Amino acid sequence: MQLNWQRYRLVLGLTIALVLGSWGAIATPVRAAETVVVRKGIASVSVAVDDLREFARTGKIPVSLAGYGTLLSPEQRRQVLEALNINLSLDRASVQNLLNTQIGETILDGISTVTAEPGGEALKGALIASAEDPQGLSVLGFLEAYPNPELRIDLDAAFAIFARLNRSFWQTQQFMVEMADELEATTPDVAVPFDPTQPGAATVEVIPLQFEDEGRNRTILADLYWSQTVGSDRPLVVFTHGRGSVRNELDYLARHLASHGFGFLALEHPGSNQVYIDRALALQPEELLERPRDISFVLDELAAGVEMDPQIRRSLNPERVLAIGYSLGGSTALAIAGGEFQLESLRERCRTEAVRFSVGQITQCIASQLPEDRYRLYDPRVKAAIALNPTASLLFGETGLARVEVPTLIFSVSADKLTPALSDQIGIFPQLRAPKWLVGVVGGTHLSVKDPAFVKDQSQRPNTPLSGNEVFGVATADIRNYAKAFTLAMAAQLTPDAREYEIFLTPEYFRSISTDAFPVRLVTEIPDEIQVLVEAFLEKN
Repeated sequence: MQLNWQRYRLVLGLTIALVLGSWGAIATPVRAAETVVVRKGIASVSVAVDDLREFARTGKIPVSLAGYGTLLSPEQRRQVLEALNINLSLDRASVQNLLNTQIGETILDGISTVTAEPGGEALKGALIASAEDPQGLSVLGFLEAYPNPELRIDLDAAFAIFARLNRSFWQTQQFMVEMADELEATTPDVAVPFDPTQPGAATVEVIPLQFEDEGRNRTILADLYWSQTVGSDRPLVVFTHGRGSVRNELDYLARHLASHGFGFLALEHPGSNQVYIDRALALQPEELLERPRDISFVLDELAAGVEMDPQIRRSLNPERVLAIGYSLGGSTALAIAGGEFQLESLRERCRTEAVRFSVGQITQCIASQLPEDRYRLYDPRVKAAIALNPTASLLFGETGLARVEVPTLIFSVSADKLTPALSDQIGIFPQLRAPKWLVGVVGGTHLSVKDPAFVKDQSQRPNTPLSGNEVFGVATADIRNYAKAFTLAMAAQLTPDAREYEIFLTPEYFRSISTDAFPVRLVTEIPDEIQVLVEAFLEKN
């Protein structure tokens, strides 16, 4: 999911920077903290804000902070330094909008549990005021805007909140340790008819399209990847992108499938693409419903004979579709393939647990504002689905994915902070009916499967519990090759050549191509002994 970094840096700022950095203040109504009081157990240390600034700038604890430094472990000291250096480029309106949502209120409530500020009104006011700083929202700016004479911080409670951030990700890492024996290297002797990671012989062209849905007031842009070998006896592949991204984010995959004779239609959702998210902070809850409807509308238009070259139009089969989605698009693909949104438990968990959620789970929480408890957006023209790093741990409840009746493949990576593997992919897999496949890669991150040309600059993004430390580009060519193999094989399952491609959807094949850099495994069912382990970890969440 190419998520809106602006919004989630704000969430990060609320849950980390303030928890670890907004430490009590002696203030005036106009300009607050010149002094901060840090309390740990019965001990307390008074710290000048100027000294905090110096610590943030140099990373060296000033002499006046020597007592403060003894209260923290080296890891806690690193976390504080990281928090003090976060600047969020957000305007006042953006901050105010988020804080007025249920998620914002839940996060503020979590932070206020370590302060003497019930309800977090002073926290909220200081955040909004500090967002007016040209340098952006920051911990130090917050201290200067805090309106009350004193803010008490229980440092142990603050670090307890920090320890719960993105719990699903850390549980995934623990789970992978338990799974180490299952990942021992083996290279079975597998005979394959050809290498599915290599491009086909056909030359690919990209045809821009535009669809006008006047009834919903949506303009849907799309790119059709096409070659002369595309035929109506093959499925049309439809791609749905991640939150805050663009339709071409899997360009390499689109070209690969088109070169093998599969039309690939990459469409862009106007209410959740990069243009929209860069312009507006809040993703509207209705967008979760509109995204599958975008796909159905485009298929209707193609079936009705949208204006394009007659040869190209005749080569496409909108009645036989493989839906592929990445990140938030993964949940869109699962929904249009038959998955039912079940929002009862989502509402309760988002109300009580948002402080410890991953970014992907926070995104799912916007569904709590939808009026109904259940939504099914199934389109029977979708005959198979692939969900890459889907964010799906909350949306479908306990049984919503059991309503998916088409072949489905879930792709997961072990070091994904945005959509942690254990909760958002492994945990949901048992709901799906066979035929189904789970492909897991050790060491990959959320952006590893994306086309490097469409990954935003990551150099200024800090490594935090919620995001950062992404691995992508040339380094993750192995992961993109895995994706080329299983997507081609899945598409071929909807053709007369299905049996020829079955080998590429077997555990033996993926063990044979697994690399030391990124070990990969495929399973069709999670073994009972591992499922027990999965459930044990998820119960702790």
